[in-house]
Amino acid sequence: MKRKDYIIIVIFVTLMAILVLTERIAIPCIFNKVTGLYCPGCGITRAIKALLKGNFSESFHNNVLLYTVIPLLILNEIIYRLTKKKYKKAYNVIITVLLIVAIIFGILRNFSQFSYLAPIEY
Repeated sequence: MKRKDYIIIVIFVTLMAILVLTERIAIPCIFNKVTGLYCPGCGITRAIKALLKGNFSESFHNNVLLYTVIPLLILNEIIYRLTKKKYKKAYNVIITVLLIVAIIFGILRNFSQFSYLAPIEY
């Protein structure tokens, strides 16, 4: 990524963090509203909000997938920086793993046996 892209991302993330921390933003899940089921992304806003406030336990319980995605995205960036020629193969593997994990997570969190994967209800 170019330096300009990083600056835009930092500004966007900073603004979102301010909005989340001041509780001026809440993103409802349309999938959940329509089906009553949790999608893989349900609870991410609350997880990020708890993480920004330093409440790691609450953040983890709202959406554990976030803690899978972030390390894989960091790994993705490291692989890109180290091996630009073979990056496409590694990228495809990382994206495939991310999709499989997200789909499995999205399915499991809707079963009562895995209710601990569901986001915290307020």
